[in-house]
Amino acid sequence: MSALQVVKRFRIRELGATALPSPALAKTKSYPSSASSSRNKVPVASIENPFIPKLNSKTGRWAPPKYSLRQQALLVKKARESGTLALLPPGPKISVVEIAAAAASGQAIIPGPSALVKSQVQNAAAPWTRPIEWTGEVKEKKVLGAEVGNRLYAGKKRMFKGHKWQRTAEKREKRRALLMRSMPKRIKEFKQYYKRRRPHPLKPPRTAKNAKLPF
Repeated sequence: MSALQVVKRFRIRELGATALPSPALAKTKSYPSSASSSRNKVPVASIENPFIPKLNSKTGRWAPPKYSLRQQALLVKKARESGTLALLPPGPKISVVEIAAAAASGQAIIPGPSALVKSQVQNAAAPWTRPIEWTGEVKEKKVLGAEVGNRLYAGKKRMFKGHKWQRTAEKREKRRALLMRSMPKRIKEFKQYYKRRRPHPLKPPRTAKNAKLPF
């Protein structure tokens, strides 16, 4: 199945009966003038967004999206390949900004009577491409570094954390330098301690007067 057919199948499934061309557009042979353009606008279908969860007003529970994240990613991929990204609803895998940019890049027709005629012909020939108003609020997750295309290391102090001995090397060197600065003094104190305790190591140790048994 081609990429365009995947998007077309999705649109027809969501539109349902509204995907059929209206009888007025199917029977008419002459297109309306600019004066009656406001009366004969193509109706916009209002459909619930199948890419976001839905709240049940009766039970107060949230129903999961109609399409899983994997299915949404596949639809977005196929829409990018076929150039029909503007036909998809916004969701976790595609933002409103991307859809608006795709729609703006695809709209090369100047507004006017000729644009209305061309849009009606296109909608009559391919009713699954008619505009849809997707209902539901899409909460976009703000990701650091998404605007510059580097989300992996955005907001981090260093790019690679390295080994633990590398991360603690600077602190360890400072402590080592501090200890080495007073090392001769501490060695001298260490030796004097045992000299005071046992001035003559070869002689038997002196016992305290009030020595007690260990039991």
